[in-house]
Amino acid sequence: MAILTTPRSAVQLASKGRPLKEHLFRIALMASLAIALLFLAMLLIYVVEEGWPRLNSVLWENQPSIRRPATAGIQSGIFGTLWIIGLTAVMALPTGILAAIYLEEYADKTKWYNRLIELNISNLAAVPSIVYGILGLGIIARWMQFGFTVMTGAVTISLLVLPIVIISAREAIRAVPPSIREGSLALGATQWQTIYRQVLPASIPGIATGSILALSRAIGEAAPFLMLGAATLVRFNPEGVWSSFSVLPLQIYSFISRPQEEFAILAAAAIVILLAILLLMNSVAIWLRNRYQKRW
Repeated sequence: MAILTTPRSAVQLASKGRPLKEHLFRIALMASLAIALLFLAMLLIYVVEEGWPRLNSVLWENQPSIRRPATAGIQSGIFGTLWIIGLTAVMALPTGILAAIYLEEYADKTKWYNRLIELNISNLAAVPSIVYGILGLGIIARWMQFGFTVMTGAVTISLLVLPIVIISAREAIRAVPPSIREGSLALGATQWQTIYRQVLPASIPGIATGSILALSRAIGEAAPFLMLGAATLVRFNPEGVWSSFSVLPLQIYSFISRPQEEFAILAAAAIVILLAILLLMNSVAIWLRNRYQKRW
């Protein structure tokens, strides 16, 4: 009897001590979340209060100016950001998703080159953005002679977010149960038909969420564009992929570096616009995850 009751008593003692630890852990998690939300709320309140006088249609209808801060706008920065993000999505998302499909569904894990690819992707995801700016300056802008254009910025940012897209897409594909694949193959479908008709539709919510979050990171990057020589004050909208451009982070940097108080207010208003775009994209990612996520 002693042999039977000793393990049971140990389990009972462990179960008695577990709720207290779980309760403390939940309190720590909720406190961390509350602190993060508090700082976010403080930031939003501060920039909205500072930029409220300039939050009107003039802000996105006019071009930037260093002579008339009262009527200056950020239209070129908004259009430049949209150009960069649009081209980045076109180049990075298909490439990243196809790479994830290969690594998860086709790659032989025993081959050394596949392991090397996975290792390099993990390492590239942690490389600072300024390094990608140096890469874009030396290879894309000068060696490939793309110049300081929209295409140079889009290719550089695509390389920046590509590892993140690959990792998030792989996690979404890996989350699909193996029984889905086995059932499809058992019914006579080919491997590509299984991937195209079963695996990809089931993993779309995770892929879309990771892709939107990766593009959200790209919107707020300023260091790569500084290395690429993007102009801080461009008074025209980009007319194509080979046109000069500016982005919102660079325009905010230019405004905040001016000594006049009007430029500080203008920079705060531009920050509100940038934060609104980021929060909108993150909200869409959360909605997609909650709306289409499947519980296996």
